[in-house]
Amino acid sequence: MYKRILLKLSGEVLSGENKKGFDDEALDYLAKEIKDVVKNGLKLGMVIGAGNLFRGRELQDVTNSIGDHIGMLGTVINALYLKDYFEKKGIKTVVVSQIVNLPSVRIIHYDDIELYFNAGYVVIFAGGTSNPFFTTDTAAALRAVEMKADVLIKATKVDGIYDKDPKKFNNAKKYDKITYDDAINLGLKIMDTEAFSICKRYKMPIIVLNFFKNGNLLKAITDFNVGTFVKP
Repeated sequence: MYKRILLKLSGEVLSGENKKGFDDEALDYLAKEIKDVVKNGLKLGMVIGAGNLFRGRELQDVTNSIGDHIGMLGTVINALYLKDYFEKKGIKTVVVSQIVNLPSVRIIHYDDIELYFNAGYVVIFAGGTSNPFFTTDTAAALRAVEMKADVLIKATKVDGIYDKDPKKFNNAKKYDKITYDDAINLGLKIMDTEAFSICKRYKMPIIVLNFFKNGNLLKAITDFNVGTFVKP
């Protein structure tokens, strides 16, 4: 069983599919899945996107670097919203980031992160990589390495990695296991190349799963037979 997990979520998890903002039903489901992990004594870090607020293609008239800065701030908004929601559900949560100076956000210090985990906190890493031109997938890979995670779990709407979109092609082939190199060489779009490269360099295993199936997150952590496993 993995003991230390970095969970990468899209902003859509907070709003519901193809919606914007925050949806109580979606948030309640997320809190339940997270609570099931935490009550088993596991150390959980999270990185969340900002697609429920806006996506890059919606900021096409904005300079790329400025658009990325706006997106990073969106992840801080989501992290703070989650912190408040989780704590009302009895989940101790701390938000850490390098890009803002707010009383409710703490600067990232490795020693402090270890203290948060040992005290039973979920740690939400906000603000992406703190630099423009990198996705939250890359941020998740970076934070997974920094927190010495046993595994990076990418939460999606499908039950793993396929050779093409299973929602469009009935003959799409699912990979139960795949190497970093194959994922990169085949151009599989489940994570970007930079994220795969970081995970490969530091031998960080990845599980890609359907987050919207009840209990899938805890099952992936405890019995390993969920989604697609990406390995050396």
